[in-house]
Amino acid sequence: MNITRENIDDLNAVVKVDIAKEDYEGKVDKILKDYRKNANIPGFRKGHVPMGMVKKQYGKAVLVDEVNKLLQDSLNKYLTEEKLDVLGNPIPKEQENFDWDKENYSFEFELGLAPEFEVNLDLKEPVTKYNIVADEKMVNKQIENIQKQYGKLKSKDVVEEGDVVAGTFKNEEEGIDHETSVELENIKGKKNLNKFVGAKVGDTIKLNTKGLFEDDHALINHLDIEHDRAHDLDIEVEFTISEINERELADLDQELFDKLFGKDKVKSVTELKEKIKEDAAKQFQQQSDQQLMNDVTEALIEATKFELPKEFLQKWIQTVGEKPMTEEEAKEEYENSEKGLRYQLIEGKIINDNNLNVNFDDLKAFATDKIRQQMAQFGQTDPSQKELDDIAARILSNQDEAKRLSEQLMNEKLLNFYKENMKFNEKEVTYEEFVKEIYK
Repeated sequence: MNITRENIDDLNAVVKVDIAKEDYEGKVDKILKDYRKNANIPGFRKGHVPMGMVKKQYGKAVLVDEVNKLLQDSLNKYLTEEKLDVLGNPIPKEQENFDWDKENYSFEFELGLAPEFEVNLDLKEPVTKYNIVADEKMVNKQIENIQKQYGKLKSKDVVEEGDVVAGTFKNEEEGIDHETSVELENIKGKKNLNKFVGAKVGDTIKLNTKGLFEDDHALINHLDIEHDRAHDLDIEVEFTISEINERELADLDQELFDKLFGKDKVKSVTELKEKIKEDAAKQFQQQSDQQLMNDVTEALIEATKFELPKEFLQKWIQTVGEKPMTEEEAKEEYENSEKGLRYQLIEGKIINDNNLNVNFDDLKAFATDKIRQQMAQFGQTDPSQKELDDIAARILSNQDEAKRLSEQLMNEKLLNFYKENMKFNEKEVTYEEFVKEIYK
């Protein structure tokens, strides 16, 4: 067997594999002899079928199968030994009038080669790193939500602002007939709110769904409709009141603090505010980190320039799906996935150049930490190490779970690497300001 490579350019190559009769003959003969021993052909005793008949019936199929196996094994071995960094998979070149009756064969494969490039983390325009803080407005809102959650509902006769009104939304033509409770503070606009204020049990109010709630998604639950339907829904509905309640806020006392955080963990409103800020900071850190990762990814793609074997990749995309694609479909798919491929290459380069690998000990420690956090959420704050190790072993024995955790850990390693090795424009914002900036 002989394998040679012709480099078309820096990103494309053709590999030629020459297979001679002596490369496959021994394996083919052995398989045919085994067939002969076990063949059941009418008119012949088992094991006494003439070899010529066996070859005639099975020879071509066995030959093709063994040559293809030999071809794939030798090609994979060649790519590994030559340390060729290929994109996609080798594409066999079509050969007209290929003749399996010959004894020697030649096959050619197109290769798409990964480009060589360097990643510069010193960006001309540094990425913004957000530090999200809980401002007084947010803390007070959270305290109010806690008081509402642990407060009581007191029945009343006439609706006033801030009440909770139970009733049924109806629209016969649209098939809407749903019982629900409406927090009047979530009603949008004074005009809509005024329709409720002063109403009594049994009254029916006519409302328009467009702009009825602060968030259109509230229509999903209040009208019992699908997500897509809720967006820009503009119909008239009737709301018949069945119950009116005034929400009495819970007192900010030690009983409430103990119920929220455990015995004597929080002893004053000041400590409650600090606890809310502390918990919010942890939650905000996750969102800030995710946004930082997104922004660094975009910035590195933009700053790291290199060519790709575009035509090869489009051709490869045509062949890899369950159904073959047309050239136009493959071109569109390539354009949609090109940015992701570029970052995969950039990320791989960073990982390899900086030895950011995930080993089993890292993965086990990461999984154990995740398990400990989850158990703490359910009140199990002091699990034994054996218990943690047993759960981690079960999780990591599942390939899909192990892969998912490994990807999370690598993502964390990359994020920490970026934080340590890149310069950022640090910006302190409230959560409201953060949302406005990100989704502007």
